[in-house]
Order: sequence, then C-alpha cells, then structure tokens
Amino acid sequence: MIRLTREVRFSVDRDWAGHIELSREVTNSWAGWPSAVGVVPFLCLRATVSGAPDPFTGYLCNISRLDRLLREHAIPYTAARLHAHGWRLPAERLLLGIWSSVQPNVPRGATLEVLELATTPFLRYSIRRETPMHVRLTQQFEFSAAHRLHVTRLSDEENRRVFGKCNNPRGHGHNYVVDVTVSGAPDAETGAVLALPRLEQVVRERVIAALDHKHLNEDTGLFRDVNPSVENIARVIWGLLEGHVAPAQLAAVRVYETPKTWAEYAGGQ
Repeated sequence: MIRLTREVRFSVDRDWAGHIELSREVTNSWAGWPSAVGVVPFLCLRATVSGAPDPFTGYLCNISRLDRLLREHAIPYTAARLHAHGWRLPAERLLLGIWSSVQPNVPRGATLEVLELATTPFLRYSIRRETPMHVRLTQQFEFSAAHRLHVTRLSDEENRRVFGKCNNPRGHGHNYVVDVTVSGAPDAETGAVLALPRLEQVVRERVIAALDHKHLNEDTGLFRDVNPSVENIARVIWGLLEGHVAPAQLAAVRVYETPKTWAEYAGGQ
C-alpha cells in the first residue's frame, strides 16, 4: 500500500464566490492559484490518498487529477463559505465541509486518507479517514534552551564517546520548535475543537514558562533523572500538557531540535 500526498496553494477573496474561472490557465501553482490579489489569505490544502500503484504507469493517482479534484471542489466551496460567513469562519467547519465535498469524488482506485488545511505556516487542521468527524489542530511554538547530554551511570569517557560534543560540560543551546496537536469533535456552537487562545495559553503557561531560556539539566527538575535528548523532551512536554487541553484530547507532540532533527511522541510506551 502506497500513500501519496499532493498540495495545492490558493488565495480567495470572499467576494470571489461564484466568479472563479476553473477553466482559466494555471500560471503559477507554486505561488498559489488563484493568486493573492490584494491582502487575502494564502491557504495550503494537502490531500493524502492511498492505494496500489498501476502496474504499467506506476501511478497510484495522476497528480493532475488530484489538482483538479481539489480545485474544483475545495476552492469554490471555500470561496462560497467565506462569502457567506466572513473571515471568522472556523477553520474546523471549513475543513469538514471540504472533506464532504472532496471525499465522494476521489478518483477510482484511490482512498482519501488525510486532508490537511494550513491556514498559516504555523497553524494547520487535518481530518483522517478513520475519524472523519474529528479535526486535528496543530499549532507551532518555540523556545530556546540549553542542555547537556550526559548519563551519570556511564563514565566520563563513555559519555564523551556516546554523545560527542553534546556532552560539553557547560552544555549547548538550541532554538527548539514544538508542534502541539490536539484532536476532537468541533464544538456545536463555536465550531472549534479547542479555542486557539486557550491552547496557546496552556502551552505558554505549562511548557514555555518551564523551559524557555533555561538550562534543562540545571534549571528545571524535569530532567533531574532524565537525559534531555530530543526524544525525552517530547515525552516530557507531553506529560506537561496531557489532561490540560479539554475538551480536546492531546494527540501528538513533535519537537524539532534542529530543522534536520525532530522527535514525535503520541503517548503510550
């Protein structure tokens, strides 16, 4: 089984409802089509489909068909909803509607697994096939901290061999980036899985305040008996947030130590 993901980028003014010419040539899909004329939202919509590749073409699904699917069903729907409800339209409700419009029209032989809408570079919403009435909300945060990778039961020589320069006795620093994902059924009245200001407040109070501009080994008790690897930092952040994002449920914590190294934890062992 193969999973294939395609992203379309677009901007729509709410006054474009009913006026998008889908037959018009796409001149710059990289920058987004329809393009951003004026100060309007820039949205990214990613569809992940699964299936078996065709034995002759090697295609699971021709990406031109995915582009057409998303443009014909998602972009006009988005424009119409914005026209009707304005910019305060909950992203969760918008994505649920896009899912309902796109899912029945997926090309034969492919199954829609995930639909993800990025409303900013740091905020995204997604729906998964197994829970089509639940929306996952992912918001990105950052903090700066120092740490030293060192295990007391190992000798100094063994620590240097295992951790290299990360065993520097005075520690070293990172600008950590954290993706916090919560999941749940959107509220019937507000349309939100969890009010974004509430999520941001919880993360700021329970995570950022505890870790930002700290030496993780020395300035917090969280890593007194835990080596502050990126894997363990993800697990610790999960523990700080678990049970504090109601009515949503904590779904995943991803920590980027560098742009090339990250760890994700979703609970369990």
